[in-house]
Amino acid sequence: MKADTLQFFAPCPRGLETVLADELIAMRATAVQATSGGVHFQGNWLTCYHANLHSRIASRILWQVAQKPYRNEQDIYDTTTALPWSEWFTPDLTIRVNLAAIQCPLRSLEYITLKIKDAVCDKFRKTSGKRPNINTVAPDIRIHGFLDAQQFTLYLDTSGEALFKRGYRKNSGNAPLRENLAAGILRLSGWQPGTPLLDPMCGSGTFLIEAAEMAFNIAPGFRRHFAFEHFKQFDQSQWQKLKDQASSARLPVTQIPVYGSDLYGYSLADARINFEAAGLLEAAHLKQASALEISAPQSQGILVTNPPYGVRIGEAGLLAEFYPKLGNVLKNKFMGWNAYIFTADPLLAKTIRLKASRRIPLFNGALECRLLEYKMIAGSMRTKKQVLQ
Repeated sequence: MKADTLQFFAPCPRGLETVLADELIAMRATAVQATSGGVHFQGNWLTCYHANLHSRIASRILWQVAQKPYRNEQDIYDTTTALPWSEWFTPDLTIRVNLAAIQCPLRSLEYITLKIKDAVCDKFRKTSGKRPNINTVAPDIRIHGFLDAQQFTLYLDTSGEALFKRGYRKNSGNAPLRENLAAGILRLSGWQPGTPLLDPMCGSGTFLIEAAEMAFNIAPGFRRHFAFEHFKQFDQSQWQKLKDQASSARLPVTQIPVYGSDLYGYSLADARINFEAAGLLEAAHLKQASALEISAPQSQGILVTNPPYGVRIGEAGLLAEFYPKLGNVLKNKFMGWNAYIFTADPLLAKTIRLKASRRIPLFNGALECRLLEYKMIAGSMRTKKQVLQ
């Protein structure tokens, strides 16, 4: 590894690791390696800035500052204390320590979190005579620790707020889909700008806004600030140049074949508010309608949706009636389309009465879900096979 090469880890919704790895490779990150829950990669500070500004899939970009074996809490304290914290940020900034573990033999993660915090503060007292304050709600600097059975890894969070917080969501409805998960689902569907896209249960419009941002080449991090702007290593001129390039690459907003509908007027109002906040209100076609009464807006396209499910609204009986009706609508009105339904409800796959060509496991937070792919080909698959023979 070159002297100016840094090690990073980008966590993401589980199931999207390969999609994120492809995205980072396209950004010219090196040593890209997908693992459960995220992607390891290498690069310099420009790579870090670029990933924060442009990644649609990552949840955060974490800079790895230490990785060492440990046996007890003192080893963790010593590893943390040995780091040159005052070279990275000033004690005037507030901090928060987060800790996660898998198969850690030590008993109290809360105590270990406290030891990491103490180590950082003790080192600052020693080097500058002042320690940073703790802010658990909106810290300037987030420090992430991870423990497995043998290794302790420590990261500085270069993102700050999670990257799925793009800055356009003003209203979110009852069960919002995180923006990076929506973007990842669009990538898994193979949707490309210019292809007609429909969400017949669009809620607050997350799928549609993510698609519109892709279509107009709008950097997902363009509206927000990042934790790396607090670092002593921060290069303001390099960052401004990157933002200027992103601004120049944006395309003018026009109406595109992106369609959204929802049964509820208040959900559609949320979608319009969010589209307006994103500067994209004129891009999409939005209307109030039942998913069971709409028709395909064009002869071919991609339908992607996150329908209500029992966990979310507690109406399993109604959904048992709704899902087969939805299957009939897709079968009768969406020939030539590919449909992608994201759900945590195992009842959907059993009752929609369509055969999924793919079932992709994904997680919405801790909730295990499936992305079901249905290719709506005119006529039955059996008939098509007979014709081919």
